[in-house]
Amino acid sequence: MNPKIKICGLNSPENIRDVLDLQPDYAGFIFHPTSKRFIGDLDAAWVAELQGPAIKTGVFVDAQLERIRTTIHQYRLAAVQLHGNETPEYCTELRNLGIEIIKAFGISDGFDWSALAAYEAVADYYLFDTKSPQHGGTGMSFDWKLLEGYRSSKPFFLSGGLSADNIHDAVRLGDDRLYALDLNSRFETEPGIKNIELLKRTLQNINDE
Repeated sequence: MNPKIKICGLNSPENIRDVLDLQPDYAGFIFHPTSKRFIGDLDAAWVAELQGPAIKTGVFVDAQLERIRTTIHQYRLAAVQLHGNETPEYCTELRNLGIEIIKAFGISDGFDWSALAAYEAVADYYLFDTKSPQHGGTGMSFDWKLLEGYRSSKPFFLSGGLSADNIHDAVRLGDDRLYALDLNSRFETEPGIKNIELLKRTLQNINDE
């Protein structure tokens, strides 16, 4: 069975409607102000009323807990993706709100996989991205061979430089723990605006495998 699909970094209403028509499993909205895909002034009430199967996911980096709680309520988020140095206790506070917790880690040579142990009981999923100072959105992949160091049974999202050219290699990794593919910068016409035709072709090709 193919991994689920998350399309992340959405911030334009018309484009969001087109993305949701593709029926991804997750739709990601970035609330980190320095991101090129920051949600900006996108109307919270409008996002809250969006319908469809996609799980609305807020992406945060070391944000104050109260700010995340407020954002979850305003946008009716069903999941949060945490890209900073959030502690297990921090994750527990959010998980108690009844939402999915996706804890992200930047992967590079020498990554200490033992750091994940503290999050086993508090994260629903991990997300493995390319390590970068801007916490993602680089359009670059990490060496997927590094996943050989991952010993947990917890399912994970694969992120970082996924494109129409390499996504089939990701699908064929043969790792039963690969839960979802996180599509972002390599499927854009500009930051925050997804290339709908490219996404449509890519998703169809995945489904045809």
